[in-house]
Amino acid sequence: MAGSLAKALTPEARARLARVVARAEAGTSGEIVVMVSARAGAYRSLVLLATLVAALVLPWLLIALTSWGAAAIVLAQAALVAVILLASQSERLRLALVPRRLRSARAREAAQRAFWSRGLSLTRSRTGVLLYLSLAERHAEIVTDLGVLREVSPAAWDGILADLITALGRGEIESGLTAAIKAIGGRLTERLPAGPDDPDELPNRVIVVE
Repeated sequence: MAGSLAKALTPEARARLARVVARAEAGTSGEIVVMVSARAGAYRSLVLLATLVAALVLPWLLIALTSWGAAAIVLAQAALVAVILLASQSERLRLALVPRRLRSARAREAAQRAFWSRGLSLTRSRTGVLLYLSLAERHAEIVTDLGVLREVSPAAWDGILADLITALGRGEIESGLTAAIKAIGGRLTERLPAGPDDPDELPNRVIVVE
């Protein structure tokens, strides 16, 4: 999925999404930023840990279950390490070694970091909203600033996020993001309607991180 990011979000698709963001913001003081990341983490340290554990456990299993000599056990241990490290070169297989809860936690952390590093906390009324999507982890997150948090409960976004992940599973990234942006804009318009002089403080372009 991560490798298809450029194909799924072509420059034309990103331009269309930017226009969707602009329209979604038209009726609200909220500021929506969309970020799509190929992955939230590489997880290489976890693979190394799994390799170490497997290499330590295997000899004891072979000693208990076989009559192999020391040389054969060492060769089996080396082969197991080589197979795991080779398999881990595939992002899909590497992610399969990582518990889903940890993948989701890593994506949430990445969304929080992006919120602060991209300046979403600097709007005049603290109404920044980040829609973050990590393709490798198949995880979506909405991070909001204090002005939005006071008016909209975090649970209010759950359905929007679930629909986005469902669309992602079908390979419909652009249409899923479009629907999510529109739904976020509708919710913000209800709770944080635009004032007479609300500026457009954050860029509408989609941020893509390969």
